Amino acid sequence: MPHQPQRTGVSRRRRGIALAASLGLLALATACGGGGDEGKASVNTKPTSVSSAPAAGVVAPAKVEVIAGLIGCTASIRIDADELREGVCQKGKDGYRITTFPEEKYKETWLESASVYGGKYLVGMRWVVSAKPALLEPLRPRIGGTVRELRGIGPSAAPSPS
Repeated sequence: MPHQPQRTGVSRRRRGIALAASLGLLALATACGGGGDEGKASVNTKPTSVSSAPAAGVVAPAKVEVIAGLIGCTASIRIDADELREGVCQKGKDGYRITTFPEEKYKETWLESASVYGGKYLVGMRWVVSAKPALLEPLRPRIGGTVRELRGIGPSAAPSPS
């Protein structure tokens, strides 16, 4: 039986760097994508839309290139790690970030980490698409998923007098 090499700290470090880079890119995408939810104090990872699949029954598989094709663009892979793969693509003036995960638990961990930044995401089984909020709902008939709004952490505005 051939000897299997053991995982080293280098592999773990590479995964950590990939996850950190993904979250850093997420922060940039969220800052550029807006959403108008700045200043919210609560963290909410619950879906804002209950319907999770379009009427046509389309559900994109967890593969960056396939999801990009369904969107109508060609993905350029930015991160290829054990816990996630991330690609970006451009369709006209619109940019999309597609992140896929080998297991659902990695997606949930990613979303929990992303909740610090807030924003809206199209979320499916083992994948997340990040784009300007107005672009997400029109994608649902093609790739499925649920639009989820994550509320960032920060000071909240004082309630307005009634």
